[in-house]
Amino acid sequence: MGLLALDALDGIDWSWLAMDGAMTKAPLGGEKTGPNPTDRGKGGVKRSLLTEAHGIPIAITVDGANRHDMKMVCPTIQDLQLDRRIPTSDKLKGLCLDKGYDYEQVRQWVQDFGFIAHTRARGEEAEEIGKDAGFRARRWVVERTHSWMNRFRGLLIRWPKKAGNYLACLHLVCGIIAWRSAVYWDRL
Repeated sequence: MGLLALDALDGIDWSWLAMDGAMTKAPLGGEKTGPNPTDRGKGGVKRSLLTEAHGIPIAITVDGANRHDMKMVCPTIQDLQLDRRIPTSDKLKGLCLDKGYDYEQVRQWVQDFGFIAHTRARGEEAEEIGKDAGFRARRWVVERTHSWMNRFRGLLIRWPKKAGNYLACLHLVCGIIAWRSAVYWDRL
């Protein structure tokens, strides 16, 4: 409901969106967990997050840690919590992705949803523009939002066994982040 209120005040910046995944530990296992390839096969969970241009989370999904990022694109975009404005052909919206999403199938899915996929490796965008003072890569906001989510101790390690309970905790944290961002940017 907070996102709907923020969107009604034109507080959601639809000009650029960014998506990325992050893996966390899940020592108790449960639904939608899997062996973490970066943690010696221990149980883990991957969350896929979609943010708007200022880093406010607008969609989130979870799956096992062994799930590839490209397979979480459609579920994440379909989980949008808002009715977005339909982009026109002359004003398509950009979706920033990292190299984990650099597949033709992903570009087609993203185009079907009305976005233009921008896939770049870390640092590539900054090198292309140069070292302008205050320049930040557009994908930086989703990385920052993942970092904010990790500051909530209950999410850093997944303790709930049911995926629905964990997703509810994620939605609560996303609401807190949206509220803090709205207050900071003086949008309410």
